[in-house]
Amino acid sequence: METNGRVKKKYLSVLTDLESKLREGHYGPGRKLPSVREATTLYGCSAGTIVRAYAELERRHEIYSIPQSGFYAVARSRDTSDPDEGGKIDFASASPDEEMFPYLDFQHCLNRAIDRHKTSLFTYGNPQGLDTLRQTLVSHFAGDQVFAKAENIVVTSGAQQALDILAKMAFPNGKKTVLVEQPGYDLYLRFLEAEGIPVRGFPRTSEGIDLAELEKMFASGEVKFFYTMSRFQNPLGTSYREEERKAIAKLAGKYDTYVVEDDYVADLGGGRRYEPIFSYDRNDHTIYVKSFSKIVFPGLRLGAAVLPEALRAIFQAHKRYGDASLLSQAALEVYIRNGMYDRHKHAIASQYAERMMTLNEALGACDDEGIIEAADVREGVYIQFKLPRTVNLDRMTKQLAERGVLVVPGKEFYLSDYGDWDKFLRISVSRAKKDRIEEGVRAIVEEAKRCNRK
Repeated sequence: METNGRVKKKYLSVLTDLESKLREGHYGPGRKLPSVREATTLYGCSAGTIVRAYAELERRHEIYSIPQSGFYAVARSRDTSDPDEGGKIDFASASPDEEMFPYLDFQHCLNRAIDRHKTSLFTYGNPQGLDTLRQTLVSHFAGDQVFAKAENIVVTSGAQQALDILAKMAFPNGKKTVLVEQPGYDLYLRFLEAEGIPVRGFPRTSEGIDLAELEKMFASGEVKFFYTMSRFQNPLGTSYREEERKAIAKLAGKYDTYVVEDDYVADLGGGRRYEPIFSYDRNDHTIYVKSFSKIVFPGLRLGAAVLPEALRAIFQAHKRYGDASLLSQAALEVYIRNGMYDRHKHAIASQYAERMMTLNEALGACDDEGIIEAADVREGVYIQFKLPRTVNLDRMTKQLAERGVLVVPGKEFYLSDYGDWDKFLRISVSRAKKDRIEEGVRAIVEEAKRCNRK
């Protein structure tokens, strides 16, 4: 007899696959889905698992049933503001695909949260975050190998708020300079420059970083913290190797330099085991920051930071108000506790992995001359299309836009005074429709060849 864990895993696998087929149009509007008996054979599971999956899809209004006939796909409405509606292929947007937003699940969680907490949700709340959510996050983070006490977790109004506070506040090491990866997260770079915060760039490529050079930077005694996206870095899309993560953690403790690890899309790992830098830190010098907006929807505006003991009081002094919505926090707590978060993250991780695979296959098929250099990125949402130095990047980006292909040029991901920057496009599969990815890649290859000055 199958264990409960195996039954649950099979159910989630079936449900995820059915959702994927509905979303990608495999079952068009009004088309009949396999009968329960057919689906049982197709998926190699019990009839109860299929019935449960169909019931969940019906509750979500993804399918409908006709007595004595079967289950049918519901027509999917599209927002007329969707850029793909105008014939555009969107490789630029960093926002999650709206068709993947868990509207109905989260609506249910909002109602449950109100019933559970009632009037307490409409007060100012604790600046550190809802106590029950922080307790829930203890076990949630443990799944990512981030072991923390609830008192060291602070819920923020998006991950960006945590990053902003960390940049502005004084650190116990007395240092001033923020070290950032180049290329790196563009919005944070612009924030640091606008606020006049001392900042220096450190080169990172799809192959990783030079650890000896990083040690020299840490040993200089100037670096307050090193800001890094260790996993699925924006814009490169690559992740640090295990030896790099271990070394960074060790260097931080050795030179009293902190590491701010922005694990913004940790949930897109598809179940592959990955220990963040935080898990290797034996000196309490890593701040772990995570966003929930990327995995649920941007409007949620919730993030969390796991702080070393030495930083707790200073951070909380800067975050004096309970500015993160208590209702959203309570709903997120229900969403995680009920297993909906895990199910949703597996579904979207699978979707993005399929798009990334399609992208890689398309590049291999279209770029017979190898004009574009791309790392082997199979998960996450970003990948770097590195171009020859002779390509006129501005002209190429403009010509692609005229052809309806939206991309982001790489120069935006560097500090304004950083001189040694590569020519590349950051390609995002977040909003790219799977059936148009090859068309978009072909256009990029064609324009790269056209704009490559001889």
